[in-house]
Amino acid sequence: MAGDTPFRKRRPWRRHGPEANEGGPGPAAGVSPSAERSAALPDPSGVSGTSDDERGRSASLEVAGAADLPDRSGESDQAEPTTGAGRLHAVKRGVRKGGESARALAGQLADRIIETAPRVPVRDLAALRKQFPGLGPEELADKLVAGASRASATVGAGIGAAAMLPVPPAMLAELAAEVTGVAAVEMKLVAELHEVYGLRPPGNLAQRSTAYLTSWTEERGIDVTRPTTLNAALGGQMKRELRQQITKRMARNLPNLIPFMIGAAVGATMNRRDTRKLADRIRNDLRRQQIPWDRLAELPPLERPAVPVVLPKEIEGA
Repeated sequence: MAGDTPFRKRRPWRRHGPEANEGGPGPAAGVSPSAERSAALPDPSGVSGTSDDERGRSASLEVAGAADLPDRSGESDQAEPTTGAGRLHAVKRGVRKGGESARALAGQLADRIIETAPRVPVRDLAALRKQFPGLGPEELADKLVAGASRASATVGAGIGAAAMLPVPPAMLAELAAEVTGVAAVEMKLVAELHEVYGLRPPGNLAQRSTAYLTSWTEERGIDVTRPTTLNAALGGQMKRELRQQITKRMARNLPNLIPFMIGAAVGATMNRRDTRKLADRIRNDLRRQQIPWDRLAELPPLERPAVPVVLPKEIEGA
């Protein structure tokens, strides 16, 4: 028909290889069906002329490939924040978690020290005068302070030597052991200083232990003439003050955990200094209400705890 394009000049819609010229329906010789099928995949760049069926097949392959990739959605939360607000939020979150951990540890140590207080062995005035004959109250108090200072220094040196390698989980246990050990040494010193100055608080072992624990917490001597200072039970206020004292001690003892034996020297020096400062404050309070030995009524021997806590031997030496 006139005007029609001859069939010899019509362009085929698809030509994928030499086999199209040959008109064969199957794959070319030497070419596998899989290779032919991969060669016939549509161009993902979006070339015009791609059919809907080919686009669907490409999309399904992309989804299948994405399913094999690991899920990295959680890594954005763990990644370091890039903005100033994100960094500030991370710092606040870390400080809050650290504060909660410190408060929890202080509460646990407070309970442990409360349980340890009645187990601290205390020498009465008769036993002290027998062990240190010929000494007056001030000389005997100096001996007690020197022994307690050596004992607390021994505790600090031992914990510092144990912290030779910085292991974070062990550091908290070492810090707790040091605070508890030094507290027992200093409570023994507080109790024996009250014996030396003739100001033993009345009551049984548990009541005196509570009074000595209050004296150690508040860093002051017990006023036996004021019943309010003796009847301070282990209530909420006293426990809060004890936790504050423990937190302060932990903050001061952090340098004791420096590894490579540096913490041992630092711990010994700081504990010796802190024990002497505590003793000076207690003695200043006790001197104002001291009862001389010649006017002191004979007191019964102190009870011995059933299971006394083990303290360094330096505290007993002359």
